[in-house]
Amino acid sequence: MNILVVGGAGYIGSHMVQMLLENGDEVTIFDNLSTGFKESVTGGNFIEGDLSNTNELNTLFENSQFDCVMHFAAFSQVGESVLHPGLYYKNNFCNTLNLLDSMVKHDVNNIIFSSTAALFGNPEYTPIDEKHPCNPINPYGQSKLMIEQALADYEQAYGIQYISLRYFNAAGASIDGSIGERHTPETHLIPLALQTATGKREHIKVFGSDYDTPDGTCIRDYIHVLDLCEAHYLALQHLIKNGESNIFNLGNKEGYSVLQVIHAAEQVTQRNIPAITTSRRAGDPTTLIADSEKITTLLGWTPKHSSIHTIMEHAWQWEQKLAPSS
Repeated sequence: MNILVVGGAGYIGSHMVQMLLENGDEVTIFDNLSTGFKESVTGGNFIEGDLSNTNELNTLFENSQFDCVMHFAAFSQVGESVLHPGLYYKNNFCNTLNLLDSMVKHDVNNIIFSSTAALFGNPEYTPIDEKHPCNPINPYGQSKLMIEQALADYEQAYGIQYISLRYFNAAGASIDGSIGERHTPETHLIPLALQTATGKREHIKVFGSDYDTPDGTCIRDYIHVLDLCEAHYLALQHLIKNGESNIFNLGNKEGYSVLQVIHAAEQVTQRNIPAITTSRRAGDPTTLIADSEKITTLLGWTPKHSSIHTIMEHAWQWEQKLAPSS
């Protein structure tokens, strides 16, 4: 298959590119490198470009007939979205409309979209299934919900088939340690904890200790990046076989608090990780845990690396590569 991976130089996108190449697919990567890294792209045809540039998009689609688009390109920092909502609505929502319009213009009818658990807001119940109401409490989640609504409208108007995958917390790295998670600045808990273990950071901040959880810190469902990619590949096969559009949650149906994750990092690294408690971060829900039964039933997806310690071990292998002197 000929697959366009938008945002393929980023954390999840680069792992997806690697999996597609391993499965023998032809891959084109389109990324502006604002948050991604070209060295994370292990093969395929890399094109540096921006979704805001419709001329670049038209050239991209004119030069190749894609079977499916995988869309990973987005800003994803909750706190930043609260401070600068316009950035998120422009980059996430408006630029996705540019992508969809180019798909319509060039008769590309399949797209797999990286959505998020952030669109649920504060959950009314857990684990969260796809029927749960969507009430985002930050612009990041709102921008993703707007895209899901647009996808449904574009299907109705133009026949575009889509799968929207609502991630909970992506984590981990490739098993061989060749690629992994890196952001500038880094905001995700597991790499922050591991960077503290290497000595790159003096301590890790815990944002709030007064949440309604057993230890007072937020609880999240962590899913290995390779399990996420496997779900994408199953979604791809579904769409290529003219399967119906759908929305799926992706998680492990098990939550870990911030303090539990830090403790797991200490166990894996065998190093002390100093933590400093500070005030809550705007836009953070208390608990997010996924119910992924729907994708298991319909597409046969089952996480292979669900243990938090396995996720941590793979992430630690990658983090040590970034900090070889540790």
